[in-house]
Amino acid sequence: MDPATFDFFYDLGSPYSYLASTRLRGISERTGARPRLYPITLGGVRKATGHQIPPAQQLSYMAQDAARWAEKYGVPLQIPKAFPVSTILPLRSAVAAGRDGHGERAMQALFHTYWGEGEDISAPAVLERALGDAGLEGTRLVAMAAEQGVKDELRKNTELALARGVFGVPTIFVGERSFWGNDRLEFVESALLHARLSR
Repeated sequence: MDPATFDFFYDLGSPYSYLASTRLRGISERTGARPRLYPITLGGVRKATGHQIPPAQQLSYMAQDAARWAEKYGVPLQIPKAFPVSTILPLRSAVAAGRDGHGERAMQALFHTYWGEGEDISAPAVLERALGDAGLEGTRLVAMAAEQGVKDELRKNTELALARGVFGVPTIFVGERSFWGNDRLEFVESALLHARLSR
């Protein structure tokens, strides 16, 4: 196990992935470990594992619950105007940004635009603007999302998630120990600190 890293599997359409993403910097500062980001398609995971889209009652609860967590974290959250949306294009754009070493900046920008501002990141114009506002080449990254290599990388990330036992997002791995949900970040941090002390 590399105590200097941890793996963060996420989908931009997940409010709990968004909430967890807002804590990554603090975890890194306190543990010295940096996240390795794996954008995946939650729809692909659900299809492979037989999980269905949550019923309306659960979605209503999730909206209230996510709002409580956002208040606790002191971060903005609003249910997007378009929800749910296909996150394939923005996820591929994040993969493309990762190839330039800007995966985290792209992820944070897209999470903020979707969950912080409530904008529809499946719309190419919104996607390009969000990436551009983050200092990235939005038009180029959205164009790169159509490249076969980028498509394959997102698919391989999702296959890797399934191979490692991921059934929902966010899932964080410290070595091979998995932690599902933003409410498990305390355990992630403890595992990282323990790993650092054990070196």
